[in-house]
Amino acid sequence: MGELDHRYRGEHPIRTLAYLYRDHRASLLIAVVAFVFKHSPTWVLPLVTANIIDVLVDGGPVSGIWLNAGVLCVLLTLNYPFHLLYVRHLSGTIRKVSTGLRSSLCARMQQLSIGYHARVSAGVLQTKVIRDVESVETMSQQAGDIGLSAIVMLAGGVTVIAVKVPQALPVFLVVVPAAAILVMKMRDRLRTDNENFRLEVERLSSRVTEMTHLIPITRAHGLEKDALHRVDGTLRNVLRTGLRLDLVNGRFGSLAWILLNTLGVVCLAGAALVSYYRVFALTPGDVVMLSTFFTTLTTAVTSLMSLTPIISKGLESVRSIGEVLQAPDLEHNDGKAEVTKVTGRLDFQDVAYTYGVRGISLSVRPGETVALVGASGAGKSTVLNLVIGFLRPTEGRILLDGVDMETLDLRTYRRFVSVVPQESILFEGSVRENVTYGLGDVPGEVVRRALEDANAAEFVDRLPDGWDTVVGERGARLSGGQKQRLAIARALIRDPRILILDEALDTRSEKLIQQAMARLVAGRTVLVVAHRLSTIRNADRIVVMEHGRVAETGSHDDLVRAGGAYALLQSA
Repeated sequence: MGELDHRYRGEHPIRTLAYLYRDHRASLLIAVVAFVFKHSPTWVLPLVTANIIDVLVDGGPVSGIWLNAGVLCVLLTLNYPFHLLYVRHLSGTIRKVSTGLRSSLCARMQQLSIGYHARVSAGVLQTKVIRDVESVETMSQQAGDIGLSAIVMLAGGVTVIAVKVPQALPVFLVVVPAAAILVMKMRDRLRTDNENFRLEVERLSSRVTEMTHLIPITRAHGLEKDALHRVDGTLRNVLRTGLRLDLVNGRFGSLAWILLNTLGVVCLAGAALVSYYRVFALTPGDVVMLSTFFTTLTTAVTSLMSLTPIISKGLESVRSIGEVLQAPDLEHNDGKAEVTKVTGRLDFQDVAYTYGVRGISLSVRPGETVALVGASGAGKSTVLNLVIGFLRPTEGRILLDGVDMETLDLRTYRRFVSVVPQESILFEGSVRENVTYGLGDVPGEVVRRALEDANAAEFVDRLPDGWDTVVGERGARLSGGQKQRLAIARALIRDPRILILDEALDTRSEKLIQQAMARLVAGRTVLVVAHRLSTIRNADRIVVMEHGRVAETGSHDDLVRAGGAYALLQSA
């Protein structure tokens, strides 16, 4: 799992961040050292200013002015190389971690069960990969730029004050605890509002994804206003929670600014009075230095406090990512037996699933074509998902060539399985890339044979660039029947031992696909869900399902003569 190869169990997000950056500690240390050198002029400047003022007031040698100015100029010049070193190591580390984080999230999504993906919207998962990782990246970058700047400024300033005017140090040390108390009081409220805002944005992402997928249906039925109304409701929720979060952040920032600047005025007046009444030795340069330092330290503390919303948002994004990491619906294959050969025998022994099937006992012989028919909700697709291994039986067991599938590494088993889903899924690439998806470099003659066997070669040859033609997003440039045949070609090029078809045939393409099926089922175990009974007349066996159970089995002619459930479906 790369960046996320630890078992996330709802741990504190700070610990998760430390884990993410654990392999980059050397680069981060270099970045911190480089930042200290490049940022040193900001806390050296008040000291240089105080020294020069004291030279002027006391009538000291002019060499003191040149020495202080020279030191500051050298430090300013060093900013350039150290800044580049800082950017290279900090930004490079953050970019690498973000890339690894996204890659690991995508890998985890591939491991999660189909049941998980059925429950969680694709838009929500997309938000986690894009927006949440971006928030973590922003938090890390801001913590480096703003947070490190403030910390270095505080450390340098307090050190100079402790050396030059130790009597004033206690006054300055009051600022940090005061700021910390204010931050702690606001932190819980910020976390809650950030979480609410994040959830509303996830709902919006899910709603927009749903809307884009339904645009053809929406436009065809004139439902644009209804679709916009659904999205507008979610947008209003995002607006409301966003404004609430902004107001909390605004109140927080304003109170912090008032508090810290009031303390700055008190410090300036106090230093001036101490010098005026000579409470202890405090030169005019020291008064200017303390005043300048209080302003810069106030700015530093304010900057640290301004990071609180950014850090809260980033930590909430870490928690959001954690929702994927700690999802229990993982397909466990490690340590199980690898499948090296499949003949294609499948045995269902009293198989049940939470919903969909109940007490199914069925044997499928190698090379047999079995069609599953029944009303919607009868359990046909559940049976296919059990065969693929997307679902695991809650009762009973399924044997593959006599071996319980629960003991097998399903990843290796699926090398011998090809699936043509109900909706032909194509990505925006060429015909060849879609057909050979996941197989690497496949010889042209193999691609050609698969296209011919799927009755797709004729229309592919007519495309502008043949099989190098880009099919468009989700195959938008092809008809439904053409997409179906390419999906079959993709399945057949793998020479599967088990072929699974969840039919959704274009009427004009049925004959072509049936011809391809007749040539290709020989020697393969085929399970097909039939949405049109006319497409499965020649199946070796038809299994009629009702309410998750097997109602009857037999050939088409036998079932028609029996006058049972299949005959009723025929007449419907």
